[in-house]
Amino acid sequence: MGNILKLIFSRIGIIAICIVVQIVWLLLIVANFRGYIPLNVILTILSILIVLTIIKNERHLDNKLPWIILIILVPFFGGLLYVFVGANLYATPMLKKINGNREKAKKYLLQDSKIIENISQKDLGIYGQVQYISDYVGYPIYNNTEIKYFSLGEDVYPIMIEELKRAQKFIFIEYFIIGKGKMWQGILDILEQKVKEGVDVRVIYDDVGSISSLPNKYDKYLESKGIKCVVFNKLKPIIAVIMNNRDHRKIMVIDGNVSFSGGINIADEYINQKKRYGHWKDNGIMIKGEATWNFTVMFLKIWNAYREEDKTFENFRPTIKNVKSDGYILPYGENPLDDEIVGENIYLNIINQAKKYVYIFTPYLIIDSEMISAITLASKRGVDVRIVTPGIPDKKIVFTLTRSYYKMLKKDGVKIYEYTPGFLHSKVFVCDDNIATVGTLNLDYRSLYLHFECGIYIYESKVIEEIKKDALETMEKSHLVSEKECDFGFIKSIFQAILKLIAPLM
Repeated sequence: MGNILKLIFSRIGIIAICIVVQIVWLLLIVANFRGYIPLNVILTILSILIVLTIIKNERHLDNKLPWIILIILVPFFGGLLYVFVGANLYATPMLKKINGNREKAKKYLLQDSKIIENISQKDLGIYGQVQYISDYVGYPIYNNTEIKYFSLGEDVYPIMIEELKRAQKFIFIEYFIIGKGKMWQGILDILEQKVKEGVDVRVIYDDVGSISSLPNKYDKYLESKGIKCVVFNKLKPIIAVIMNNRDHRKIMVIDGNVSFSGGINIADEYINQKKRYGHWKDNGIMIKGEATWNFTVMFLKIWNAYREEDKTFENFRPTIKNVKSDGYILPYGENPLDDEIVGENIYLNIINQAKKYVYIFTPYLIIDSEMISAITLASKRGVDVRIVTPGIPDKKIVFTLTRSYYKMLKKDGVKIYEYTPGFLHSKVFVCDDNIATVGTLNLDYRSLYLHFECGIYIYESKVIEEIKKDALETMEKSHLVSEKECDFGFIKSIFQAILKLIAPLM
């Protein structure tokens, strides 16, 4: 009983209650106006117009299908709820500033035309992918960069610590989850020391991601230690789609020379110091050299939306020395406020260009019809498509939804593995020994449509061989799902169908 009361009166409990009250209020409005036929007719017509507008303007209808069904079934209530929650009609000043900074940042992210020309002579398909990311997303590709892949969080963490200790000018940290424990404390101790040495230390963490792992007003605590801190998109007790726009990125930049990303957040389960769902399979990636600049600018765009303290980003551009070039490296960001579904488009291009194989790691497999078609068509044309998902889930309902896609994929020859030792949190694509992407983008609607995300597109690098090796070794520890295992029975299949219908809202 004590735990229940504690949850109710916690910050997240109070916010949840406020949101429920608002939904009840909307239902009461609907109930009170049901008898007013002229008004109901007008509102029904408006709801129909909303549906037609969605169909006319939305490029990705799968994402809006639950709203269309809700508005058709319950026109008045569905229309009202869509205006409040689904239409994204209102953007906070912060979100507007992020979009504004995106335009301002273009002058700092200029593509070296010689690199693009070199790639065009090697492979026109890769050239098209890179040109898309450079022109429409705004992130250039580099070849004066070193890259290292770590197949587990506990492998990359000591390297993070070593590099943080070397910081002389600035440290930028941007993570979806920061949680108290050994991992964060090890980093925090260094940050406190670096502040004393005059290093500019800045931290961004997502309010929803860290709401259960950090105390309320933890940013004030960090500020008291001289560590500048921003809490991204603070959760408020209002029903609005903007509360769904989370910062799911994992970025650490040190002096502009070194940066880290990948799947791991800063909490003990990510380095297997805390057991939650068996063995936690994740990854990290480190880059040194020119490509780190993309992550520096990515961080500063968000930072200066909250705290406008940098008149120019050039102050953070380093002089790159003694770097051993390893292929072509392109860190990119996903912004849910623009019209580009960057993460999905990059994934789709990799799948569509595959000739021999595509190996995929994802903790969640909740995909739209476009992704399903791309995966199954690749398999049908002879590409070896393999997908690895968790063996022990972190969210049972989401795992049930993930498994609902197995049957249709396996029917067309896609091999699906479940990581037997525990939870797989990596987000990786590796293809044909010459392309890979590692980052924060899950194969689900939240990552692909709602979150700020990031990734690293890799071409012709030695590290691709290591990523492929990690994929194959992980599959050896995983269970190959059979077609028989994809028959879940009538009742569970109905439940899965309902989950798939509302998947874009989950």
